Amino acid sequence: MDRLRQRADFLAVANGARVNSPAFVLQSRRRDDSGPVRIGFTVTKKNGNAPERNRIRRRLRELVKRLDPTSMQPHHDYVLVGRRDALSRDFATMLDDLRIAFTKPARHTAKARGHRPGHAAATSRKPD
Repeated sequence: MDRLRQRADFLAVANGARVNSPAFVLQSRRRDDSGPVRIGFTVTKKNGNAPERNRIRRRLRELVKRLDPTSMQPHHDYVLVGRRDALSRDFATMLDDLRIAFTKPARHTAKARGHRPGHAAATSRKPD
């Protein structure tokens, strides 16, 4: 298993399927090559200061280390996006959440923020 390190790879995975959990969001994307499974970790600044974000990232990395690699689909990229609850959530519970996230059918996103198919775009016009 390799690590994702380039921004373009993270952005590509962000357009794929996602599974939500209280402590993290698992994003995934199928690749067309025969390379190994790759995984990346990210925690945004809204989750705390640098030491807190690093602690969240370390906990996520440890979860993946303890997970059985066969639960991940081959030829896929994954990104774990940490949430603030990852600091206080029980580690065993988080590990169960991650196992479930890898088996759950992922919700696919269109990643067209602001535009939802079948919905009219909101306007700022006042009624006449």
